[in-house]
Amino acid sequence: MTYVEKLQALRQLMTNQGVDAYVITAADPHISEYLPAHYKAIPFACGFTGSAGTLVITQTFAGLWTDSRYFSQAETQLQGTGYELVKLKVPHTPEYMAWLLEVLPGGAKVAFNHQLITVALAIEMKQHLLARSIETIDFDFVSAIWTDRVGLPQEKAYLIGEEAAGLSISDKIAETRAILKTNATAYHFISSLDDIAWLFNLRGKDVDYNPVALSFAIITPDETKLFIDQEKLSETDIDILNKQGVRVYPYQNISKALQALPPDASIFIDPKRTCFGLYQCLPKTAQVIFGINPTTHLKSLKNDTEVKHIRKAMLQDGVALSRFFKWMEDRLGKEKITEWSAAEQLAKFRAEQQSFVDLSFNTIAGYNANGALPHYSVTAESDQEIKGDGLFLVDSGGQYLYGTTDITRVMPIGKASAGQADDYTLVLKGLIEGAKLIFPEGTKGYQIDAICRKPLWDYTINFGHGTGHGIGFFLNVHEGPQNISPANVDIAFKPGMVTSIEPGIYRPGRHGVRIENLVLCSAHSNSEFGNFLAFETLTLCFIDTTIVNKTLLESHQLVWLNQYNQMVFDRLQPLLSVEEAEWLKVKCQPI
Repeated sequence: MTYVEKLQALRQLMTNQGVDAYVITAADPHISEYLPAHYKAIPFACGFTGSAGTLVITQTFAGLWTDSRYFSQAETQLQGTGYELVKLKVPHTPEYMAWLLEVLPGGAKVAFNHQLITVALAIEMKQHLLARSIETIDFDFVSAIWTDRVGLPQEKAYLIGEEAAGLSISDKIAETRAILKTNATAYHFISSLDDIAWLFNLRGKDVDYNPVALSFAIITPDETKLFIDQEKLSETDIDILNKQGVRVYPYQNISKALQALPPDASIFIDPKRTCFGLYQCLPKTAQVIFGINPTTHLKSLKNDTEVKHIRKAMLQDGVALSRFFKWMEDRLGKEKITEWSAAEQLAKFRAEQQSFVDLSFNTIAGYNANGALPHYSVTAESDQEIKGDGLFLVDSGGQYLYGTTDITRVMPIGKASAGQADDYTLVLKGLIEGAKLIFPEGTKGYQIDAICRKPLWDYTINFGHGTGHGIGFFLNVHEGPQNISPANVDIAFKPGMVTSIEPGIYRPGRHGVRIENLVLCSAHSNSEFGNFLAFETLTLCFIDTTIVNKTLLESHQLVWLNQYNQMVFDRLQPLLSVEEAEWLKVKCQPI
């Protein structure tokens, strides 16, 4: 079926059930950022492949609500599908709710799949729509027309040892129970895959780029239950789990297990990371406490063992990136290199590293105008040859045993313009200001965000995405609870958090600049004014200085840049060939 035919089929099903509006979310029952193919309903329905968006269908209108990262992509992918792009004013907000309230009469029915929407969003929708006498109901119309839908992934899962994770499974469960006790709860339901992976030292291949396995977990006062397809685990791993106090149950048994919890149980769940369908399985008389999963807080604080492994992953990533940029420089102008072929070659250099497992996300490789799209994804149609003059932006990362990387660099091609050099330098200033920051204990991400943006604000420049996100330990490349953004997220930075710093400037139709490093939050010092923290830069890849406008850099920023590049050379040189080391030495020369 074409997308138009699929839309017609959905509308017919809506008519049959008396539904006036149908909402399709980008989610799975685990509320994952990256979805298994089985749950990619939005690409199936309309062809849009961005990671954030919501479809809303009525009999007279069909729209995709998404944010500025995907405006250009959506306009292209939605052509001829019957869907229109609706531009979100505020990212990550359900602005379509206000639209539904405007266009639907009282007594209308709105359907959505309760398995594919968060508890928080479902409750918000029900409250807002009910205030206008609009009913919400549970329907999955997509499955009825998705005849060639792939099944759930069957990839094998495995446990990583305490020597890699730094803590045993039983220790992590004990830490989680201690936090539950402070919240006066005895039971805990977890459905987010990265939280489960951390808690049980479990890794898998069920989701692209994220080393997780489809699973659920319930912690009770007496036992810990892991719900997973038992065929995914070896007998040895099941035995290890049993010895650590974990009982393994079939994945599909989760609904019955939730229904069987004591009617007077106090149950802790994360309303933003639990689907509404499973929430409804909880006993109606249970006391449900909402909050961020305790494991989300715990896994954000990397222990000494994890940090040691992350440093090793950074070394391997740095070697791969050095070889990639040397490869680019050696071949440009001599053979045809495109965005696609460059991204493939970078993946090959990463794959050569001893501990490489997979990419941590789909590489963003954008030349000139394509680099101005913050979440650009190269396709056969958009692929550009890298030639002439301009800027080549590469945002990429790898999953290693045991560490996750995420880095953005911009490579000047030919002769960069003065405007491009200025943009590059201002973004670099923002990165440096964040990286060298010393700040009091209790500082939140939105405070750090303003400091990183100020060098751009001074020139009346801004960017539409966050400045930084948490990074997992051989887990998801995007991890909470902390972030660096204008959003008023009430999470203080603490020692052990690994976070990206990635300011940018985007000139639509011309070029984009983003420079990104990962930093480790560490204790710095204490004074009569309290304890202070600082960031240590973990990423090991030279920052190109050939187009830096030194007149825009303050002396302390220039010192940081030169010291950083020298550190990169010192750390990577022993791992490179003589020829590679000589090339990198030139790249790291002070300016």
